[in-house]
Amino acid sequence: MKKSKVLLVDDEPDILEFLSYNLIKEGYQVETAANGVEGVSKAEEFEPDLILLDIMMPIMDGIEACEKIRQIPSLSNTLIVFLSARTEEFTQLAGYEVGANDYITKPVKPKVLMSKIKALLKLKGQDEPEDFITLSDMKIDRETYKVYHKDEEISLPRKEFELLYLLATNPKRVFKRDEILEKVWGNEVVVGGRTIDVHIRKLREKFGNDRLTTIKGVGYKFND
Repeated sequence: MKKSKVLLVDDEPDILEFLSYNLIKEGYQVETAANGVEGVSKAEEFEPDLILLDIMMPIMDGIEACEKIRQIPSLSNTLIVFLSARTEEFTQLAGYEVGANDYITKPVKPKVLMSKIKALLKLKGQDEPEDFITLSDMKIDRETYKVYHKDEEISLPRKEFELLYLLATNPKRVFKRDEILEKVWGNEVVVGGRTIDVHIRKLREKFGNDRLTTIKGVGYKFND
């Protein structure tokens, strides 16, 4: 299942980093831009399914950027959502008049934003990202936390499932140990640096040694 693509356009690096982290964690492909001009260029190149667009930006503001994006034929079906601290009615109306699909005020709550994005993409007919991964002999269902291997349902503890799911979202890509710890364990206390190794070993016991490859000194990759 292909990942939905999201473009973030905002002149605040902290917001770009914060939103990128949450979107990538949810399985989206993400690109960023720091101003309206860069945003229009990136949008044409990346062809995102959805654009999160700030209004108050240098060089070119979000209203003008939205207007230009709406003139690009290949982006006619792209959803545009304004993110702005400005709450005046005329600002929101201006956004809708140039073709925005929705308007969300800052500060943004990640869970609310993710739900909003999923709802908009669902209305558009775009699949939600990676809720169900289909591989050569394995299916991974994130909603039910079930794994089907060679038509056999295999029950995994939560962290084993999340580790397998993360690696399987991008087969053959090497995931670094620090990235795995951050995405699977987050802010939880991890006892010792061997935590990932233990979970990898348990997954190998269930799915075979050749399914998960150790890249010495770097991290792990999933083989399909």
